[in-house]
Amino acid sequence: MKITIKQIQQFLAVAELGNFSRASKRLGTAQPALSQAIRDLEDELSVRLFDRTTRRVELTDAGREFQNSTTKVMEELEHAVEGVHMLAERRRGRLRIAAPPLLASVVLPQAIAEFQQSYPGIAVQLADVGTEQIVEAVRSGKADCGLGTFSPAEDGIERVALVRDSLMLFCDDRSIFADAATARWRDLADQPLITLTRDSGIRLLVEIGFETSEIPLKPAFEVSQVTTALALVEAGLGVAVLPAYALAAARHRKVVGKPLVDPNIAREVAMIHATGRSVSPATQAFVAVVRRYAQRLIPRENN
Repeated sequence: MKITIKQIQQFLAVAELGNFSRASKRLGTAQPALSQAIRDLEDELSVRLFDRTTRRVELTDAGREFQNSTTKVMEELEHAVEGVHMLAERRRGRLRIAAPPLLASVVLPQAIAEFQQSYPGIAVQLADVGTEQIVEAVRSGKADCGLGTFSPAEDGIERVALVRDSLMLFCDDRSIFADAATARWRDLADQPLITLTRDSGIRLLVEIGFETSEIPLKPAFEVSQVTTALALVEAGLGVAVLPAYALAAARHRKVVGKPLVDPNIAREVAMIHATGRSVSPATQAFVAVVRRYAQRLIPRENN
């Protein structure tokens, strides 16, 4: 089909005004060109749309049917164009975010609140899930973006680095580390260690730290959530090696965080989206907001 939007607009103008001269003036085109465009449209449809007289142009039955249908088409098209403009201007839309529970609780609430204040027409959905679920949700399109730390080996995702985060030692306020400026990995050799389970990327980094320092890793407790690890630390049951952003979750506990050195082990907190899928204007705007809040939560020396 070779019918164009311009031809439909020309047809509707003639149908409404019942006159080629007036229609050509409204459209800003020459009358002969308009007449030819209508003839071409009739040839394409293989039907007459107008009965022409010396005084007036009247719709045929086929013309009235075509007018009813194309009027609806043009209204839908205008609505679609307006909707896209609203999305581009971030006045309407939906943003679906996936993030691990700790980052979802300490970084995203204020970031979402600021974002929705700036863009009230955009509905935000948040899923607090594990890293593997985040990656799968982003790849499948169930989430527009994901927040967290992700292995370089993960394919099908693109990363936007937000902040660099170093591992820290967390201890209770009675610990031998409580008054120290820093802690060294090798000083953990005889300490009861609270770690996350092996399905956590943090656990892999902890194992690297112990291997590099040539000390055995013998966890006293293995838990799934950072908040659980902090609660065990507060109870005096051991020390934990956790990301620096866990400081935000430890603020109301009798727990302190110390930079962990020799070696310093860091990783990037990033926002991800699916490879090959365009990033929406809403997602682009949200990344800038989240970056600010992530940088506030992590000590300056880690960035």
